[in-house]
Amino acid sequence: MAYCRIPWTKLEKRIISCTKCPRLIKYISRVSEEKVRRYKDWSYWGHPLPGFGDVDARLVIIGLAPAAHGGNRTGRLFTGDSSGDWLIKALYNEGFSNQIESISRDDGLNLFSTFLTAAIRCAPPGNKPTSQELENCSEYLLEELQLLNKVRVVLVLGRIAFNTYLKYVYPKSEKPKPRFKHGNIYSLPGKPMLVVSYHPSRQNTQTGRLTWEMWINIFNKVKQILEYTES
Repeated sequence: MAYCRIPWTKLEKRIISCTKCPRLIKYISRVSEEKVRRYKDWSYWGHPLPGFGDVDARLVIIGLAPAAHGGNRTGRLFTGDSSGDWLIKALYNEGFSNQIESISRDDGLNLFSTFLTAAIRCAPPGNKPTSQELENCSEYLLEELQLLNKVRVVLVLGRIAFNTYLKYVYPKSEKPKPRFKHGNIYSLPGKPMLVVSYHPSRQNTQTGRLTWEMWINIFNKVKQILEYTES
């Protein structure tokens, strides 16, 4: 793959070494030390997480944050937790990844024309980051999107990712303002197409708020948009 790796390497180092949010750094450090019984033999990552995937991506997927015992443990977004299971399985089924699961950083996972990132890079207590923490992290999302210059579709997972994208990426002056609703698609002036989805969290998938059919339909919409923009 022909691209300059240096800007990505610098950005990844800045993200991993970030200490802007003391509450989050304290939390992920404590989780990494205390662990949970089922992962007692793991050496937790315990640092902020950069995005992951194809730097020539035409699809960017924005989630909420690493899971405390998922990405915070494994060192890669959407890896080692139930949300990641749903996402990677869907990506594999629709031809965006080379394998059906995401277990660890060295499991051989490759994404095709897809880049995974998040509104915030540290696991927040209760999955509830503060507005200041989201603002602190927004510069990393903006820099990733600037480096990803072939993107045609942005898929936001959940209301926090949706609101973060609109606040920091989409011009506030544009009207009418998009609203959060699963399955909505927005054509934003000067930006990639925006596709909205519920987050594949256990709270949503186990209650039936997000079914597998609803989830796969989102990726069918994404593929249709990508195919249309290619023609």
